[in-house]
Amino acid sequence: MRRFDLKHVCEAQQFDRELLDVVFHTADAMKAALAGQNPYARVLENKIMASVFYEPSTRTRFSFESAMTRLGGKIITTENAKEFSSAAKGESLYDSTRVINGYADIIVMRHHEAGSAKRAAEASDIPVINAGDGAGQHPTQALLDLYTIQDNFQGISGLKIAMVGDLKYGRTVRSLSYLLAKYDDVRISFVSPPVCSMEDDIKEYLDKHQVGWEAQEELEQVLPNADCVYMTRIQKERFVNPEEYKNAVGKYILTYEKVQMMKPEAIIMHPLPRVNEIPKEVDGDPRARYFEQAQNGLYIRMALLYLLLQDE
Repeated sequence: MRRFDLKHVCEAQQFDRELLDVVFHTADAMKAALAGQNPYARVLENKIMASVFYEPSTRTRFSFESAMTRLGGKIITTENAKEFSSAAKGESLYDSTRVINGYADIIVMRHHEAGSAKRAAEASDIPVINAGDGAGQHPTQALLDLYTIQDNFQGISGLKIAMVGDLKYGRTVRSLSYLLAKYDDVRISFVSPPVCSMEDDIKEYLDKHQVGWEAQEELEQVLPNADCVYMTRIQKERFVNPEEYKNAVGKYILTYEKVQMMKPEAIIMHPLPRVNEIPKEVDGDPRARYFEQAQNGLYIRMALLYLLLQDE
């Protein structure tokens, strides 16, 4: 199998089909290891991960820190780097990255500015993983999303994916769109109010790679044919205009009644956190996969840490 030849993980476009197979194969190994005696329990015991989060996070930060711990590594962390690091004193991202290089073997960074991970990687001699950069990208989320879809359908090609909600500011759906373009005969339905529609750069990328897509405002129109319904919350923190937020929030709620319009073998995904777009009564439906999806984040992030650091 091909060697993992990336130094940094900044955006989804870095991954081709071969690299995706390497990551998923390694994630399968990590999942199997945690189900028994973990042969990877000490493989990174001499490594240190710097967990640098300028924005709030539950799943991404905890899963990365859990992943590093389960591989035997150590963690230095700040829960709110925007407020409790020297960024509050005006230190540049470049300087912070250069300093952290002297303390850790890998940096996992979430930042409020799109493109921040690439700028950090340019300043870094150690691997940098983008854990979300503003409204830009979230490549590790896209990897775990694709891993979840593949696990449920034993493949990706030929599937119909509906992305619903905040597609303009949703970095998870942007990154997932890039990865879906690697597969054949995938069709994507972008379901959103006009104020939250998918940006043109993603549509142009899909056109360039001959991926079929449509823009739709009515959720009910796509539910009967979708193999995967990927719900997202309307991200209040990204909106500049409060009126635009009011016009978008609450428009798409996947109620239990609407779920019954879906195919029995279809799945429901959500990057979480959810607000009200998926009521709790849907959790018991066999099509609900969002908690499984979150769990898969541990295996994918264990795989990435292992692949980036094993030969260091």
